[in-house]
Amino acid sequence: MRITSQRSKRVVVPGIAAVALTAVLAGCGAGNEEGSGGGGGAEETGLSGTIAGAGASSQEAAQGAWQSGFLDANPDVTVNYDPIGSSGGREQFIDGGVAFAGSDAYMDDEELAAATERCGGTDPIEVPAYVSPIAVIFNLEGVDELQLDPETITGIFEGDITTWDDPAIAATNDGVELPSTDITPVHRGDDSGTTENFTEYLAAAGGWSEEPSDVWPIQGGEAATGTSGVVEAVGGGDGTIGYADASQAGDLSAASVQVGDEFVAPSPEAAAEIINASPRVEGREANSMAVDIDRETEEAGVYPVVLASYMIACETYEDADEAELVKAYLSYVVSPDGQQAAAETAGSAPLSDDVSSEATEIVDKIS
Repeated sequence: MRITSQRSKRVVVPGIAAVALTAVLAGCGAGNEEGSGGGGGAEETGLSGTIAGAGASSQEAAQGAWQSGFLDANPDVTVNYDPIGSSGGREQFIDGGVAFAGSDAYMDDEELAAATERCGGTDPIEVPAYVSPIAVIFNLEGVDELQLDPETITGIFEGDITTWDDPAIAATNDGVELPSTDITPVHRGDDSGTTENFTEYLAAAGGWSEEPSDVWPIQGGEAATGTSGVVEAVGGGDGTIGYADASQAGDLSAASVQVGDEFVAPSPEAAAEIINASPRVEGREANSMAVDIDRETEEAGVYPVVLASYMIACETYEDADEAELVKAYLSYVVSPDGQQAAAETAGSAPLSDDVSSEATEIVDKIS
C-alpha cells in the first residue's frame, strides 16, 4: 500500500521458480511455535496437498502463525513461504513459480497486466493481510529514546545529517545528552516493499530528493539483506539507524515520529488508524483493495510510517486442487482468527471487521 509513485523498472528472471522455498510448515520453526498458542483456529477443509508462496520478509513471523493455525485444522496440507522480499515474490508469482505472493506494495500497471496473463486472463486478487508500522530503529550508546521530525529523518538517510549531536536532532530532543558519534544509516540492499513504503514517507513528509523506490536509490550508508539483516546490522553497531517492520525490531529502540504537533511511537493501533483513513487507488478492478496511504496526515494518534502488506493470488487457477488450497489458506489469513494469530505472534494490527469481510468476499471468488 503506497502513495502513487513512479516505480523503478524490474527484470523478471527466467527460471525463478527453481528458487528453493523455505519455512516449510512441517518443519515448524520458531515463528510457528509462537503462533500455535495464539489466535483462533482455521476452518477444517478436508484438503490435502502443498502450495508455495513467496514475498515480503516483513510477513515472515505472521506467515509462521498462519501456517501453524492452518495446519492445526488441516494436517494434510503444507504451505511453504519464502521471505525473499516483495519484488521477488511478485516476480515469482507472475512467472508462475508460486501460487501466491506476499507484497508490501501493490502491483503497478505493468505487473497487473502480466499477472492477469498469468492468471488466464482473469484479474488477480490483491487483499491486505498484514498491517504494521515501520520503526525507525537506532542503536546509540546512552540514548534509549528519540523524537524525530520527518525532515530530520530524511536528512539522516540522505547523508546530510552525519553526527548525533546535529542541531536538527537536538532541536526535538530537549534534555537528551546526544554524543558526537557518527551516524551510520542502514538500508535494505535487496528489493524491498519496506524500502518503497519508507521512501514514500520520506518523499511525502520529509522532502526526500529521490523518487520512491523498492530499491534504495542513493549511495552511502550500510546495506543489509532482508528485515532481519537490517535489524542485525543496527543492533551490531553504535550510532546506527535503520528502518524495519516494528514487529521484528526486537529490543532495539525506535524513534517517535512527529505527526502534527505531537510525536507518535510506532504501534499496531497507531498504524491501523492510518489504514482506515486512506483512500482506495483509483482505476483498480473489484478484486483489488489497494489503497494510497496518507503519509502527511496530522491526525492525532496516527503513525504514518506504515507498511500494509498484501496477499496476491489468481481468481482462477488452471489446477482446481491448487485453487482450493489457495482459497482455504487465504481465507484463514484474512479472517478475524488469522488476523488475531498474526497480531499475537508478529505484533501486527488486525484488519478491521469491514476490511476483513471485504477481503473474505474477494478470496471466496477463487476457483
